[in-house]
Amino acid sequence: MISMSRRSVIRGSLGLAATGTLARPYIANAQAKTAVFWAGQGFIPEEDTAMRQVCEDYMKASGNKLDYSLMPFMALNQKTISALTSGDVPDLVFMDAPETILPQNAWDDKIIDVSDVVAPYESQLSDTAKLCSTFYNKATKQRSYFLCPIKQGTTPFHIWGDLVEKAGLKMEEIPKNWDGVWTYLKQTQAPLRSKGMRKIYACGLQITTVGPNDGNNLFRHFLIANGGEGIVTPDGKLHTDDPKVREAAIKSVEFMTNLYKEGVVPPEALSWNDADDNNAYHEKLFVMDFDGTLSTELAMIKDKQAFYHDMKTLAPVNKNDGTPMKAQVNAGGGYILKGAKNVEVAKDFMKYFMQPKVMNANLKAGLGRWFPAIPQIVKDDPFWTSTEMPCLLPYITEGVLNPTVPLYNGYSPAWGQFEAEQVWGIAHADVIKNNMKVADAIDKALKRCNEVFAKITI
Repeated sequence: MISMSRRSVIRGSLGLAATGTLARPYIANAQAKTAVFWAGQGFIPEEDTAMRQVCEDYMKASGNKLDYSLMPFMALNQKTISALTSGDVPDLVFMDAPETILPQNAWDDKIIDVSDVVAPYESQLSDTAKLCSTFYNKATKQRSYFLCPIKQGTTPFHIWGDLVEKAGLKMEEIPKNWDGVWTYLKQTQAPLRSKGMRKIYACGLQITTVGPNDGNNLFRHFLIANGGEGIVTPDGKLHTDDPKVREAAIKSVEFMTNLYKEGVVPPEALSWNDADDNNAYHEKLFVMDFDGTLSTELAMIKDKQAFYHDMKTLAPVNKNDGTPMKAQVNAGGGYILKGAKNVEVAKDFMKYFMQPKVMNANLKAGLGRWFPAIPQIVKDDPFWTSTEMPCLLPYITEGVLNPTVPLYNGYSPAWGQFEAEQVWGIAHADVIKNNMKVADAIDKALKRCNEVFAKITI
C-alpha cells in the first residue's frame, strides 16, 4: 500500500528518468535493426497515410527498420489481447484508445516502463496526457509512464443541422444543459417521420454491451452530468458508497433506457461496436450522436454540402445542475509489451515520434481528428484554431482550451478492468431486456465495481 500522491510519484519517477535522457531525440544506429510495429487503422485514409509517412521518415532518419501493420481498431484490440495471452508480442503497439487494455496490464507488470522516452517532453504534456499515460505497477510498487502519449481526443455532439431545421426546430435553441440536448433533439423524430423519413431515429445512443469504448465513454459523461464525477478520485479511491454517485448512476441509466424504450434510439444500439454508430450517422439513420473525436465529420469531408453546411459539431456546455461541464480527455500513443524482442528500436521510434514537430505534422496530416498531447502546439499553430473546417474549432475549444479531466483509468488501473467488462452496458440490458429495476441494476453494477477495485489495491 502506497500513500504517496499521484503527482509526487510522477515527479519522482521522472526525476530519475531524466538523468538518463539522451541528448538527441533519436539515434541513428550503425547497424540497422528491425522492430515489429502494430498500429490502429484510421477512420479516414489521411490518418493511415500520415502513419506510414512517420514510419518512413523515421526509417530514413535512423537507419532502423519498422515492419509495420495497420489494422482496424477492433482487430488490433483483439490481436493485442491475444499477444498478451500467448506471449508472442510485437515490439510496439500504437493505439488511439488503449484504456481498456493498458491500465490493468501495466498493473500486472506486462508493459514496459517508458519513462525514459517521455522524460524529455514531460514538462510540455497536458495534465490529462500525463494522467492517462502513467499507471501503477504492482511489481515495482510505483507509478510510471507506460504510454508514450502522442494524441488526445474528446467527445462532442454530432448533429445533422439540416434535419433539425427540417423537423421545424432550431440549432440555436438547443438547451445548454446535458439532458436538455437529448430531450430537445428527440423531438425531431416524429416530424421527420411524418415527412416521409420513416426509418429515422432521433438519437444515436451507444448503450451497447459490446464495446470496447463508446458505451463506457457515453455513460461516464452522463454520470458527470448528473453529479457523479467523484466516483473515482485522483488518489485512486472508489466512492460507490457516496449517495451522490449512486443517485447520479441511477438517473443516468433511467434517462438512457427511457430514451431506448421511447423508441427514439435504433433497437440494434444494444449490440453496436465502436464504428456502428458512425456508420449509422453517415446513413442518416438518426439525427444526433455523442461520439469521440471528429471521425464522424471527417469521414464525410469529400461531401462538401454535408461537411461544410449540414453537419454541426457541438460541445457539451453545462451539467444538469447548470454548472460548467468539463470534458473527459483520453491519450493515445505507443506502448511496449513485455517480451518484445527489440525494445531499443521501439523506444527509439517513440522518441522520434514525440518530437513536437513530428507529432504536429502527423496529427495535422490526419486532419485534426486527434489533437497533440502538447497543448502549446495547438496554441502556436493556427491550423488548430482555424474555422476553415467548421467542426475543428468547437472540438479544440472543448478538448484543449476549456478545462478538462482525464479518463478515470488515469486514477486507478481497476477502472480499466471494470470498463473492459462492459458493466454499464450490462446494466442497460438488465433494465431493457430483463425488466430489472434501475436501482437494482445500478446496485449490481456498483457491486461489481467494488469487487474489481478490491482486487487492485494501490
